[in-house]
Amino acid sequence: MASVGAHSLPPKSYEFVVKEASYTRLCRTKNILTVNGQFPGPTISVHKGETIYVDVYNKGRYNITLHWHGVKEPNNPWPDGPEYITQCPIQPGGKFRQKVVFSTEEGTLWWHAHSDWSRATVYGAIIVYPRRNYPFPKPHAQIPIIFGEWWKSDVRKVYTEFLQSGGSPNNSDAITINGQPGDLYPCSKSGTFKVNVDKGKTYLLRMVNAAMNLFLFVSVSNHKLTLVGTDGSYTRQLTRNYIVIAPGQTMDVLLHANQKPNHYYMAARAYSSGLAVPFDNTTATAIIQYSGKCNITSSPSPSLPDLPYYNDTDAAFKFYSSIRGLPEKFPHIVPPNYSTNIVTTLSINTFPCRKGQTCDGPNTTRLASSMNNISFVNPSIDILEAYYYHINGVFGWRFPSFPPLMFNFTADYLPLELEIPRRGTEVKVLRFGARVQVVFQGTNLVAGIDHPMHLHGFSFYVVGYGKGNFNEKMHTQDFNLIDPPLVNTVAVPKNGWAAVRFTATNPGVWFMHCHLDRHLSWGMETVFIVKNGKRSNQTLLPPPPDMPPC
Repeated sequence: MASVGAHSLPPKSYEFVVKEASYTRLCRTKNILTVNGQFPGPTISVHKGETIYVDVYNKGRYNITLHWHGVKEPNNPWPDGPEYITQCPIQPGGKFRQKVVFSTEEGTLWWHAHSDWSRATVYGAIIVYPRRNYPFPKPHAQIPIIFGEWWKSDVRKVYTEFLQSGGSPNNSDAITINGQPGDLYPCSKSGTFKVNVDKGKTYLLRMVNAAMNLFLFVSVSNHKLTLVGTDGSYTRQLTRNYIVIAPGQTMDVLLHANQKPNHYYMAARAYSSGLAVPFDNTTATAIIQYSGKCNITSSPSPSLPDLPYYNDTDAAFKFYSSIRGLPEKFPHIVPPNYSTNIVTTLSINTFPCRKGQTCDGPNTTRLASSMNNISFVNPSIDILEAYYYHINGVFGWRFPSFPPLMFNFTADYLPLELEIPRRGTEVKVLRFGARVQVVFQGTNLVAGIDHPMHLHGFSFYVVGYGKGNFNEKMHTQDFNLIDPPLVNTVAVPKNGWAAVRFTATNPGVWFMHCHLDRHLSWGMETVFIVKNGKRSNQTLLPPPPDMPPC
């Protein structure tokens, strides 16, 4: 075990001013939405168990909300951030003081906008230092590595156009590493992000996938990467030539600078499993630069690392299913059984085109998505407010515990009539203290693809993965109840399933959704409402006085 050493505590209050700033990428300058003019945004650094305040000022032209991804916010969903779920947006000129309460999280998390597609440029890392020791030798340095996507055009225009057309959004023009595309893109070489290292030392790369719609394969030429944590929890050490990181996920990765001093590429490119699903197939690079090798222009170009092919589902599945938790660091025991069982399908869907319209979806339909055949519709006021103040008519209580339509979910060919979901704003109510099992079942409707499913307010144990259809009798006996990874975002494999467990001890309203933003925009989400417990410390807190008005 390595001692962390003394750290000066960060300030208890942060000021986040949301405003436009001018940035040039790919030979073109445009205004983007930022926090404090920074892209990526500022890094928040705290110690485990700390509480901070973030004063958010909206100096932009549009509504905004901010989400503290992976922060559980015990008993206090009010500052959690998802638009029309826990709050109405902060309007232009408005302000919201958000209390961010850290509890059991330890490692790397992140923050991002949670309204429309603003998070394409409004995001940053959160580092939660341990109070005492890391469960691995203390690294020489720690470097946030945030992956993103960049569009030459206005992201807001990309968002509104694909929702209006009913088709897929335009692909991004570049993948970025800490806001920079890297050497392989035009007008980008001078800005390529560089990691300076000394031979013989170890570096902790705090990776965040802030990309809107891309899973990523990531590798460093001639170096292995050792995973030691994910989503604010430690893992058993897993050493591989590459990692796979889904949108929404964070990974703590050790890089041992044990090669001949030189320049080495870090590369990130898409993992995309959907047949005929368009994606950005470019490659972002950063440079691992050993000390003594400062003059890049005089060195031959570094070689690119070997990465699995874009659609290598086996490589992605093998990596995810190899991750193990570190039970001695678990905040709670893994639920050995469940009192509430939810099985939900994850589907791409279509709606018929409205009369008089032209639609760009398959067979002139409108693309949609769903959980258990319900395509979620945002209400006009937030669900948390409606729940707390007993306002009727905002949402329904009947999110189904099992798929309402039973069929061979992963068959190669499925009837077209199965593609049409129903629209609704349905939530699932959980008893305080319920031991919850959720099985996410991917389907092959329209296009089978991997889904990164994220739950606000909780971390959960991933007790099982599989390909094909989930079979409780067959698959439950193989669940890992000893050392499953503890995460907040699970990658559900293409035409497969993932099973997670958690104990519902955080009262409030908590969003669950796919972190591919096109799927979120189409309706692949629902809400868990966890009821109050019997004790005073098991009760939903009242709202802060400055909640943004609806």
